[in-house]
Amino acid sequence: MPAWPWLSTSGIKMKNNKALLAIVALAFCLRLFYISDPVLEWHSFRQADTASITYEYVQNGVDILHPRFHDFSNIASGKDNLEGYRMVEFPWIHALLASILRLVPQFSLVVASRLFSVLFSLVTLLSLYFFVKLFSNKKTALLAAATFALLPYAVFYSRVILPDPIMLALSTASLTFFAYWLERNKWWQYLASFVLLGLAALTKPFVLFLAPVYLALLLVKLLARSLKKEQFFWSLLLPVSLVPLLWWRNWITQFPSGIPASDWLYNGLINGKAPRFQPVWFRWLGYERVMKLILGYFGTVFFLPILLHWKKLQTTELLVYGSWWVSIAAYFTVIARGNIQHDYYQILALPIICITVAKGAMLLAKKLPPVVVAGLYLLMLLFSYNLVKEYYKINHWEYQRAGQRVQELVPKDAIVIAPAFGDTSFLFQTRHRGWPIGFEIDKKIAMGAQYYVTTSYDDEARMLESQYETVEKTPEYLIFNLQNPL
Repeated sequence: MPAWPWLSTSGIKMKNNKALLAIVALAFCLRLFYISDPVLEWHSFRQADTASITYEYVQNGVDILHPRFHDFSNIASGKDNLEGYRMVEFPWIHALLASILRLVPQFSLVVASRLFSVLFSLVTLLSLYFFVKLFSNKKTALLAAATFALLPYAVFYSRVILPDPIMLALSTASLTFFAYWLERNKWWQYLASFVLLGLAALTKPFVLFLAPVYLALLLVKLLARSLKKEQFFWSLLLPVSLVPLLWWRNWITQFPSGIPASDWLYNGLINGKAPRFQPVWFRWLGYERVMKLILGYFGTVFFLPILLHWKKLQTTELLVYGSWWVSIAAYFTVIARGNIQHDYYQILALPIICITVAKGAMLLAKKLPPVVVAGLYLLMLLFSYNLVKEYYKINHWEYQRAGQRVQELVPKDAIVIAPAFGDTSFLFQTRHRGWPIGFEIDKKIAMGAQYYVTTSYDDEARMLESQYETVEKTPEYLIFNLQNPL
């Protein structure tokens, strides 16, 4: 009898696993929808900021220690950023993509960036499957993987140009390799977990909230009295993988104008109060995001069997899956305002949500006819899709058309003003550096602004039209040459 009798003994093999391969193929195809659309969908401002780092690397060469993007404004950091520094996550993703695009310039930057996220999301799916297979069974693992493949929220946020899908893949893979190493004691698995954790933290440091899951995996081994001394020692060294993150955080302090303000993520006020544990916190995270957006109302039904019959779960499942929920609860608590403000912050919760849905559905299937459980599952997907489908919509196609004309009419190295109330997605469409907001035009000209493009014929546009040369005017947009006063 093995020390962990519930564990699979087959190892991580794809051979003869047709169901899993079908899920992977389906997940890949679903994530290809609208993959060539311009970066003007939901959260396009954040996606544009990410994509523009890659674009700058493509145009000017890869300088991984000095990432830059299009935005010169003081909106993000509170300081004018005329060098265009973007000091957030370590830009290894952008450097890799840019290196590929410089070798094969025929590739679309937008498509390549989205495809990169899609491929990493498949890593998340596979890691989720093998992780759940360790502690539950193959059917539950397949359902967890299928849930990640099909959930509309997961589909959309698996093909966005953000660091989050990559962070999720690396962290989930790290946990999976760590669990397999504890069981098999194969050192390449520990090395993989170590490297992936370090890379995940560099990609986005929110992975640090998953520490309780690593501890729970160790505890399970301790309770089984099968943790080897050398495994315990090497587990203590796992945090060493975070040294590159500490180095990077120290490095970027040299570029304060490129570091976005982050204090608001923790305690940004809502109605004069920190939102943590306030009604607004429970509403937005519990109801609006998890219950409504991600689970489409009906998915919450699958949580009930676990909550009502948790004593019937295996101890290992309670410890490992429970610790994952503790991690997410801590994440929601600490990054309170950030999670309320932006729904993509909940990407980190996707694996444990999928695991819980799968486990709950399996338990519910023992009490209800399979057709009822399948119907609830389908309703979950349909109601969630009814909300998420709006995320793909593009409301400002004129941004793309105006941006394309700027690329055709304006010198490549010119600095532009593309006002969109601070939304950098319009500026990104121009493929030029500059400002995503108007006002104080004379000051911006003094700082190097050379052209102005707008899709709004407002007071500022009329004023500039009377003072500067009009490069092109259409019912959709206007382009002015700020170097040629009338």
